[in-house]
Amino acid sequence: MRAIRIHEFGAPEVMRLEDVPDPKPGPGELVVNIRAIGVNPVETYIRAGLFYARELPLTPGSDAAGTVESAGEGVLKFKPGDRVYTAGTVTGAYAGKALCKEAQVHPLPDKLNFEEGACIGVPYATAYRALFHRAKAAPGETVLVHGATGGAGIAAVQLARASGMRVIGTGGTQKGRELILREGAHFALDHHNAGHLDEAAGLSEGGVDVIIEFLANVNLGNDLKALAKHGRVIVVGSRGPVEIDPRDMIGRDADIRGMSLFNAAPEELKSIHSALIAGFENETLKPVVGKELALGEAARAHHEIIELAAYGKIVLKP
Repeated sequence: MRAIRIHEFGAPEVMRLEDVPDPKPGPGELVVNIRAIGVNPVETYIRAGLFYARELPLTPGSDAAGTVESAGEGVLKFKPGDRVYTAGTVTGAYAGKALCKEAQVHPLPDKLNFEEGACIGVPYATAYRALFHRAKAAPGETVLVHGATGGAGIAAVQLARASGMRVIGTGGTQKGRELILREGAHFALDHHNAGHLDEAAGLSEGGVDVIIEFLANVNLGNDLKALAKHGRVIVVGSRGPVEIDPRDMIGRDADIRGMSLFNAAPEELKSIHSALIAGFENETLKPVVGKELALGEAARAHHEIIELAAYGKIVLKP
């Protein structure tokens, strides 16, 4: 089969398309014949060797959708031919096939195609855990999704709106802000506007209850000033250090909480994906595919996910 391989950490161009042996399932494992692959920002950091480094050579990626090709001994939930999506792999998702543990594979709802299924794993599980497990967000609260046009941002908007929250999203382009509104936000603000957090606080009658933050090194200091009493900022992403004034937290009894999907326990992930599948089945949730590229264009995908304004999810096709 064909797969992207990384033999040294570095720029996107270290990813090369190569021929590798087909994987074979062991006990409790599945081989998924991949039809679409989701590209996540975390994979750009892994490829660069910044964190969560694995032994080289490696094939990146955790999110894909396709059909079960074969199942090992002891696999009970799936059989060859089943439509599935992955939320983790053993051998990497940037490939024609992936070896997965049974717990990493989930049934793909009939209402989603393979491209949409490839957008589920990291973005939707991240948004769900950030909103409900870390922020403890509740119906009636105001949620600001700071950077709402990417895969996880769109997921957070959809989840918050479906749960009865007042939703404010930010985006850097008019096209992106139109997307945010279309996906369920009550308001869409331009985060290039220096006063957008003041505007968000004004829209929320006393401040924002929850902020889902994807670029903390730029925004965190000002996020704190927009919070309501007992407000929470959930830091999902950051590309460097940031300076804050703790007094902005003290007067509000506010919290800053980190969130990494890598810290989720197996039972927590099982619960998350059960809830997500229900949302896809009742159509309150719907992934947005922003662009499709060939597997051999993985380097281009990594450049775009870091350098360009996000708009939905980038999907690779084997």
